[in-house]
Amino acid sequence: MRTAHFTLDPAFTVGEVNPRLFGSFVEHLGRCVYTGIFEPGHPTADAEGLRGDVLDLVRELGVTTLRYPGGNFVSGYKWEDSVGPVEDRPRRLDLAWRSTETNRFGLSEYVDFLRKVGPQAEPMMAVNLGTRGVAEALELLEYANHPSGTALSDLRSAHGDKDPFGIKVWCLGNEMDGPWQTGHKTAEEYGRIAAETARAMRQMDPSVELVACGSSSQSMPTFAAWEATVLAQTYELVDYISLHAYYEPQDGDLDSFLASAVDMESFIENVVATCDHVGARLKSQKRINLSFDEWNVWYTSRWHEIENSDARDWPEAPRLLEDNYSVLDAVVFGSLLIALLRHADRVTVACLAQLVNVIAPIMTEPGGPAWRQTTFFPFAQASRYGRGRVLDVRVDSPTYDTKKYGETDLLHATAVRADDGTVTVFAVNRSRTEPLPLEVALSGLGLTSVAEHSVLADADPDARNTLEEPERVTPRPAEGTSLDEGTLSAVLEPLSWNVIRLA
Repeated sequence: MRTAHFTLDPAFTVGEVNPRLFGSFVEHLGRCVYTGIFEPGHPTADAEGLRGDVLDLVRELGVTTLRYPGGNFVSGYKWEDSVGPVEDRPRRLDLAWRSTETNRFGLSEYVDFLRKVGPQAEPMMAVNLGTRGVAEALELLEYANHPSGTALSDLRSAHGDKDPFGIKVWCLGNEMDGPWQTGHKTAEEYGRIAAETARAMRQMDPSVELVACGSSSQSMPTFAAWEATVLAQTYELVDYISLHAYYEPQDGDLDSFLASAVDMESFIENVVATCDHVGARLKSQKRINLSFDEWNVWYTSRWHEIENSDARDWPEAPRLLEDNYSVLDAVVFGSLLIALLRHADRVTVACLAQLVNVIAPIMTEPGGPAWRQTTFFPFAQASRYGRGRVLDVRVDSPTYDTKKYGETDLLHATAVRADDGTVTVFAVNRSRTEPLPLEVALSGLGLTSVAEHSVLADADPDARNTLEEPERVTPRPAEGTSLDEGTLSAVLEPLSWNVIRLA
């Protein structure tokens, strides 16, 4: 097979990686919260009911931001239900996932969880603009962030949280373009309530960072027109617009599935173009950044089979969306991470949906163990080694034909230069059958050695980690990678995620 090439030069960069790019998402959906991060009585649980084994894995994963409490759940969310004495909190019907919400885990528990993850993890709160509005958003902001001396800030203190929560990033609703959303709105309707809410929240706290709802996917019939209409009303009031995207094989077309990042990069670039067009029309000096606050591999077809059945009757924490990820899924997942890094100049927030059990990198059993899915490893490695400045990578690669995206590069890659001068190359070989030789010309970087070449691959592309075999798939060292006279040489195994660290 022909060799793939690219050049790295410190003079040609994309932008600095914002740590928020490595965020995740906790929604009151299925077992993400209950028997996921929160399980009183579990052998590892602390006094507040948080699972210690899950906390350890979340720290290892390297999560920096945690979006909460939804998702579709937020459009029926009454924040007042989630605070105060647990025994006084009401049980509610959750229309989004046809479940019963007990509210045993609420706002204070969420903040406590983040504090125990560590100082690197910050909150990202969504407000309900589906069934509620400006007043409720202001009440939540006052309860969460105001120091003291008002009814709601003093109520927080009376509930045991004297210190403000300090939530800086706020999502103005969730997927309001979607007909499935409780309180779904047109772009004009949503743009107005988002602008009203943003203006009022900034009056209370000018330092908040606000995310307007963008399209739920690039395939939405209102895509781009939605963004343009919403931003026409909110451009000077918000900091980000959101993107959501999920990918799965369609009709057994694995080659197109492996090229999912082609769609993700197109989505990002089209939203950037729309944002900048609105800014130009408004003659604004401001630049709107992107919050890709839901992304993942998700087998939605399986969910629709459950959604359209009569099997769900308001259960508590049912097993929903518990996809078990294969090596193939992990390679696509890694490619999506590469797409985010390649656009780090504009994608400054991103949230893997979700964190535990629900289409998640971490799985648990009630009363039992927690373990890493195959997708855990690309995320953990990207969060650990993807900090610094993204170098501009333009590949010269062999290609293959896909039904959805036409001729596509077999190599998908990016590189990040850390503050200490080391460089990490992240690369995916999309070929399901052939190894891919790679040569990278290094210019002006002062690199002399290969510190590590880690690969995630398997002879069985369907291999996965399970309760019975929790370590069936893990990254391993690759052989034969070298750096000689300014050229990095490697061979990328078929269907593989690769992390090559250079010093």
